[in-house]
Amino acid sequence: MQRRFDQLDDVWPAGLARRLGAMLYDAFLVAAIWILITVLHVAFVRYVLGMGAEEVGAGTPQRLTLQLLLLVGAFLFFAFSWMRGGMTLGMQAWRLRVQTRDGHSITLAQSLVRYVVAWLSLAAFGLGYLWVLFDTERRSWPDIVSGTRVVVLPKAKRGRK
Repeated sequence: MQRRFDQLDDVWPAGLARRLGAMLYDAFLVAAIWILITVLHVAFVRYVLGMGAEEVGAGTPQRLTLQLLLLVGAFLFFAFSWMRGGMTLGMQAWRLRVQTRDGHSITLAQSLVRYVVAWLSLAAFGLGYLWVLFDTERRSWPDIVSGTRVVVLPKAKRGRK
């Protein structure tokens, strides 16, 4: 079920620098996830399938399986984070949130579209993210195609004692 976010009047569209900062943080998290998936994959091939060390990674099925697992693992990380609270750990650090245009958490379908178009944006030499500099609403290709937007959250107010 989609949840409605608060502070909708206090947010503004995220610029390129904040997005890149959050992407860098998240890249470290995704790398850690990928290392874990790779270790589990190698352990499965070695100890469950009983292949020798020289056979690990030698066949096309092994490589394709690992690549698919890596893509799915990264997608699950992003989809869970975006659907649950609208932000990954990197986005939290930079006070960013992804949401629908009317301020709700995004759906699984929107997460999938964002994820696929994000890879295409990077494959196009980052043009999909540089698009933020030219779009009047500061939207990237993943934002445009998925019908979402990335916003900056205001700083938390500190309580007085």
